[in-house]
Amino acid sequence: MSEGNVLASKKVLVSGGTGFVGAATVRSLTEKHPGCAITILDQSPPRAQHALPEKVDFIQVDVSSRTEVSKALQTIKPDVVIHAAGVVPALADRFGRRLEREVWRVNVQGTKNMLDAAVECGVEAFIYTSSCCVTTDDMRFPYPNINEAWPTSPTSLIYGESKAAAEALVLQASSGKMVTCALRPSVLFGPGDYQLIPSIHACIAKYETPFIIGDGLNLWDVTHVSNVADAHVLAAENLMTSRTAAGEAFFIQNNEPITFRDFCLAIWAHFGHVPPFEVHIPEGLAYVAGLVCELATWATRSSTTLSRGSVRDACAMRYASGDKASTILGYEPRIGIEEGIRLSCEVSKDREAPLFAPSPSPSNVPFDVNW
Repeated sequence: MSEGNVLASKKVLVSGGTGFVGAATVRSLTEKHPGCAITILDQSPPRAQHALPEKVDFIQVDVSSRTEVSKALQTIKPDVVIHAAGVVPALADRFGRRLEREVWRVNVQGTKNMLDAAVECGVEAFIYTSSCCVTTDDMRFPYPNINEAWPTSPTSLIYGESKAAAEALVLQASSGKMVTCALRPSVLFGPGDYQLIPSIHACIAKYETPFIIGDGLNLWDVTHVSNVADAHVLAAENLMTSRTAAGEAFFIQNNEPITFRDFCLAIWAHFGHVPPFEVHIPEGLAYVAGLVCELATWATRSSTTLSRGSVRDACAMRYASGDKASTILGYEPRIGIEEGIRLSCEVSKDREAPLFAPSPSPSNVPFDVNW
């Protein structure tokens, strides 16, 4: 049976399927394999901005509950599991430890629950939505054109640590009975994005667009969500046929490294805004300002978006090679950055409450953004 129709009569379960990546993956599955039976498992009901296709079942389950997960998988008995559920800390909590217990409870224990239940009910293939942050959240180093041979870091930010630990569980579980692989998307954008593009758009109203931290020349990866969804389908096809992806991790991105400044300028241009001037803020000065903000928020028990971590993040060099995903999965990005920005911004203008809706709380948001 060819990879093109191997999922036609299979049962596929997508955890986190009402979120950004999960919903896009469900749409990609229904488009390429209309004959497969798809069930979404998620704590959050479907959202308007992530409209799901018809004939897709939904079960409300908290992946951190072993009992709920086991009962759901025993009922569905899927052939393929795509595990995209998890917690992504909001920007203000990305560089701290306040949400560490919650992040590990969902991202690591939730993944273990899914793995154990998948083995118990005879799942054939398990695909995990990991993150480039398993490597790049260790902010001590630059990451120019890295590949999968670069080690993951056990000590970094809480999100990267949790994804690295969960990814290791998934890859170690790959065997003759159930094969597994992990996909590591870079920073995501696209229709329905509630973090990246809305944050960049908000800079216009806050008069922040002229300011550049550092030299503004550091390259990084972004990925349109539809491309990540395609990669998940390719991974499922591979594990159900040739199995050459078994036990492997893959960086997934648009393969078009871009400076963060250029990415922001392109988005602002779609909203008719051009910064009237530019002001470069030396990284060292911004770092000191971040420290001052941290001390102020520690004293007031509030949160801040400017911190030493956010400054390092803004000046980081991080982009990866797509060779392994191309060679083994046959992955090639279908939507380029320029087209992706255009589509995302057009959707934001056409809908009443699209990209700029308030973000769900960190404890409830399905995994759908990699920072």
